[in-house]
Amino acid sequence: MILLLLGPPGAGKGTQARVLSDRLGIPVISTGDMLRDAARRKTPFGLQAKSFTDRGELVPDDLMIKVVLERLREADCEKGFLLDGFPRTVPQAEALDRALTACGLRPDAVLRLVVDHEELIRRLAGRRICSRCGENYHLISKPPRRPEVCDLDGAPLIQRDDDRPETVRQRMIVSERDTASVAKYYLDQGLLTTIDGNRPAEKVTAAMMAAIPNVPEEASQR
Repeated sequence: MILLLLGPPGAGKGTQARVLSDRLGIPVISTGDMLRDAARRKTPFGLQAKSFTDRGELVPDDLMIKVVLERLREADCEKGFLLDGFPRTVPQAEALDRALTACGLRPDAVLRLVVDHEELIRRLAGRRICSRCGENYHLISKPPRRPEVCDLDGAPLIQRDDDRPETVRQRMIVSERDTASVAKYYLDQGLLTTIDGNRPAEKVTAAMMAAIPNVPEEASQR
């Protein structure tokens, strides 16, 4: 099964991707995680990508396409995968289609999360991440047991550069512009379902599962 998850920063893509991955038994390929891991390791790609994300800009298509398509060739993707945050532009969508078509494949569903602007800003402003292990927190919905300290390893929590208010607003502008084009691309193919992401997480999950065709009965009941 091949699923694509679209939506702006803070829409809950990461949370929902993990739930769907567990229910469907397919890996999550998160471009955000890939970029942050590369930046932490200070790889040439990571440093180059960080120069864009810190300004709230998208990483150029040619870089993202190369990295994602290389990841999809790994063994754990043979039975399917869920792409979180890719494609973000029409050229990325076209490159993905070409790669899938060459293997006789196409997406089973494209799920687009939509969330009100003020709710997005509230969610992003409260996000924190462990400076050592990368565990995610939220000051309101998932606070650490001790303020600003990771529950797992005691390391300080930090706010990502791209979650700061001034960067968030720029990210939202860029995301809306490009996601709308990608959404239309998949709508024209009859693959797109739009999901209201303002609701509680379990209701969002239920709506997503209902939009995925041919879901095994045991996955629907989890």
